[in-house]
Amino acid sequence: MRKKIAILALMACMASSVSFAQWKIMSYNIRGGRGMDGVCSYQRIADAILRESPDVVAVQEIDSVTGRSNGKYVLGEVATLTGMHDTFAPAINFDGGKYGIGILSREKPRKATAHPLPGSEEARVILVAEFKKYVLCCTHLSLTEADRKASLSLIKELAKGTRKPFFLAGDFNDDPASPFIQTLQQDFVILSDLNAPTFPASDPENTIDYITAYKKTARKLKVTSQRVANEPVASDHRPIVVELR
Repeated sequence: MRKKIAILALMACMASSVSFAQWKIMSYNIRGGRGMDGVCSYQRIADAILRESPDVVAVQEIDSVTGRSNGKYVLGEVATLTGMHDTFAPAINFDGGKYGIGILSREKPRKATAHPLPGSEEARVILVAEFKKYVLCCTHLSLTEADRKASLSLIKELAKGTRKPFFLAGDFNDDPASPFIQTLQQDFVILSDLNAPTFPASDPENTIDYITAYKKTARKLKVTSQRVANEPVASDHRPIVVELR
């Protein structure tokens, strides 16, 4: 009897010591920091991020030392204001500098790689950042449906190469009822709120920003919260947030 009690006590102790990984993921198209009022403010972008306190942010529409940004590296500016690590992936040469996407993270990535994606109207890219317990991919997909579908095949190949939870986030430039998003859901589960529009920020009507997970690595994930952050001015998109365990 004493032995049984001791075993039960040990099991209870072990159960109480189990720590579940918890992550808060954000995706935010920042339009280079230019708000709905035409004002460029990196502080407003940083404040929108700080209010949510995410572990990691997939960021789209970033200028790097362009004329439009007055020679500033925009992701670095926001990283300094939020106290996060910055990882940038240029998609095109623009206005004397670069223009692309990036990731802000509390934890410094163990590895980060950028891969070109199809883009008929503009070159596109996907940024893959590997962290200790998960992988986050940031992208800004083409305006062309054929390009988006071709991109999906390449993204699935990247996802197959990891056993860690594999997240894909960004501006997908398509609505939830579209053929592309329906095809996407064959291999990826959408974690963000499909019923909450994200664009335009002042009075959202369209859902085109998403946070997803590759199904084969998402079996043990549980969404505890999903929302569109209430930021109607800082950019032309509202940031989206998902909390997971």
